[in-house]
Amino acid sequence: MTQFNLAPESDSEVSRGRWSSRLAFILAATGSAVGLGNIWKFPYVTGENGGGAFVLVYLLCIAIIGVPIMMAEVFVGRSGRHNPIASMRLVAVRNLSSPAWRISAIIGMIAAFAILSFYSVIGGWAASYIGHAAMGDFTGGTADSIGGLFSALLASPGQLLAWHTLFMALVVVVVSCGLKGGLERAVTILMPALFLLLIITVGYATTTGHFGEAVSFLFTPDFGALTINGVLIALGHAFFTLSLGMAIMMAYGSYLGRDVAIGRTAVSIALMDTVVALLAGLAIFPVVFANGLEAGAGPGLIFQTLPLAFGNMPMGSLFGALFFILLLFAAWTSGISLLEPVVEWVEENTSMGRSGSAIVVGVLCWLLGVASILSLNLWSDVAPLAMFERFEGKTIFDLLDFFTANILLPLSGLLTAIFVGWFVARESLKADLDLSDGTFAVWLTLLRFVTPVAVVIVFIYNLLA
Repeated sequence: MTQFNLAPESDSEVSRGRWSSRLAFILAATGSAVGLGNIWKFPYVTGENGGGAFVLVYLLCIAIIGVPIMMAEVFVGRSGRHNPIASMRLVAVRNLSSPAWRISAIIGMIAAFAILSFYSVIGGWAASYIGHAAMGDFTGGTADSIGGLFSALLASPGQLLAWHTLFMALVVVVVSCGLKGGLERAVTILMPALFLLLIITVGYATTTGHFGEAVSFLFTPDFGALTINGVLIALGHAFFTLSLGMAIMMAYGSYLGRDVAIGRTAVSIALMDTVVALLAGLAIFPVVFANGLEAGAGPGLIFQTLPLAFGNMPMGSLFGALFFILLLFAAWTSGISLLEPVVEWVEENTSMGRSGSAIVVGVLCWLLGVASILSLNLWSDVAPLAMFERFEGKTIFDLLDFFTANILLPLSGLLTAIFVGWFVARESLKADLDLSDGTFAVWLTLLRFVTPVAVVIVFIYNLLA
C-alpha cells in the first residue's frame, strides 16, 4: 500500500474560489451532466432497445460505473485544488506515485476541448430551431418539408457559422466571469429554468392522449427485447452522460469545500441527471406516439421527427419553441463545463487572467468547430483518414466524435479509476470521502475491479462496432 503524505494547502489554494454551497456545486455538476445526451440521445437509444428493460440496466450501470468514477474525479479535484493536470500531479506526488498519472487529466482536457468544438455546432442547431418553431415554420409540415429544413441548415456554412459563433460566445461570456459571477450565477438560473421547461413540456405531453403508452414504454421491463448490444449501449451511455473522462469533475471539484460529502453529492448528481433523462423521455415519447412516429428514430428524432410532430399538434409552435429553448439551455450548461477545465489550466499557467484565457481558448475551439461545419457541406467529401478502412467516409465531424467518445473519454476514465483505486492511500480516500466502512468498501471494490472491467468492455465494443 502506498503511503499518504498530505501537504498543507498553499496560499494559492487557500485563496482559491469556492462554491458558495453544496447546492451550487450540485447544480453546476448536474448542468454539466445534463446535456444533449439526456434530451437527444437517451430517448432514442431507449426507443431502439426495448424501453423499460434498457432503463433498468442503465440505472444499474450508473451505480456501478458512473458514481464511482465521478467520486474519484471530484476527489482528485478537491485534493489538488488546482487545474485538473496540476491536481492529478499533486495527488500522485503526495501518494509517492509517478506524476505521469497526470496524463489522465491531459487526455480528458483534450477530449473536452475537441467535444466542445462540434458540440457548439449542434448547440447552434438547437438555437436556430427556436426561431423556426416560434415562427410556425413546422406548422402543417410534412416529413419532406421538415427534412428539407434541416438539410438546408446543414448545407449552409454561413448559417451554421453564425449559430456556432453565437453559441460559443454564450459559453465564453459565462466562463470569462469566473466562478461566482459566471459559472455559479449561470447554473443557478439556467438549471431551475431547464427543470421548469422540462416539466411544462411533460405537462403538454400528458394532453396528447398517449402519455400512458409512454409511461409503459419507459418503465415496463421487456427483457426479451433487450440484447447484449443494448446492455453495452447502456454501459457506454451511463459513462458518457455524467461528463466523465473530460476532467470536468476535477475542475469543478477543485472549487469544492471540504465540508461537502463527495459520496452523497455524487449520488445526488447522478439521480438528478437520470431524472432529467427520464423526464425527457416522458416529454418526447407521447408526442412521437401521438403522431404514429418511430420511437427509435435515431438522432433525427430531435431535429426532424419532433418538429414534424409539433407542426401537426395544437399549440405546437409554442411548445416546440419551449422544447428547443430547453435543448439550448441543456447544451449551454454542458458547453460551459467543457470549456472550464482548459480555461482553468491556461489561467493558472499564463498571465492572461480569467477573461483573456476564456477568450483565447474559446476562439481556438471556435476555429476547430469551423472545420466541423465545413465537413457538413463544402468539405463533405473530405475524409482525412480514408486510407484506413475503418474510417472510410468519415468526415472531420465524424472523426472528432469517434475519437473523443470511443477512445479519449474511456481512456481518461479508466486511468483515473486505476490511479485513485490502486495508487491513492486507502486512509486518505476514506477520510476525504466521509463514507461508512461498508459503503467505502463497496465503492473501492467497484472502483478497483468492476468499473475498470466495464469501461474496458465499452472501450473494446465501441472500437469494434
